[in-house]
Amino acid sequence: MDKPRSAGFALPQTQYLFSHKYKKFGWILFLIGFVLGIVLLTNQFEYPNWEINVFPLIGDKPGILTKNASLIWSKNNIADELASILLIVGGLLVVFSKAKDEDEYISKIRTESLIWATYVNYGILILAVIFVYDMSFFNVLIYNMFTILFFFIIRFHYVLYKTKKSLSYEE
Repeated sequence: MDKPRSAGFALPQTQYLFSHKYKKFGWILFLIGFVLGIVLLTNQFEYPNWEINVFPLIGDKPGILTKNASLIWSKNNIADELASILLIVGGLLVVFSKAKDEDEYISKIRTESLIWATYVNYGILILAVIFVYDMSFFNVLIYNMFTILFFFIIRFHYVLYKTKKSLSYEE
């Protein structure tokens, strides 16, 4: 006997999700990374200046645009790397932590939100490939690392909010 087919999507396995207790910690990391990223953007990545010695695995010959060569200790402001790590780790904890009352419906919303966020993220990237050039395109690529997390978080929580609101309205 054939297995019943899904409606075009597969529900994520909940064993791959983090415990709900990590969600609050994820929000803290995410918000700290977001604020630090905004501070860096508004100060052209010069403040805060947390310069330390780093050992780049991949680099360029030191010149006008870069000072870090491959496999040679050099100084680098790690504020942008720290903001990126906080955003990514925090975002992953927020996105992939179970809801308090995780069930099949929330799992369906999670899957649909992830698919939607992926489509929107890569749709924007395709438009950027067509219409954005040079260093501006490089900036779009940097932002694109984070936007899939932003899009998922916004859509997932919006749909949850609307669902809970409609359920409370019906009662």
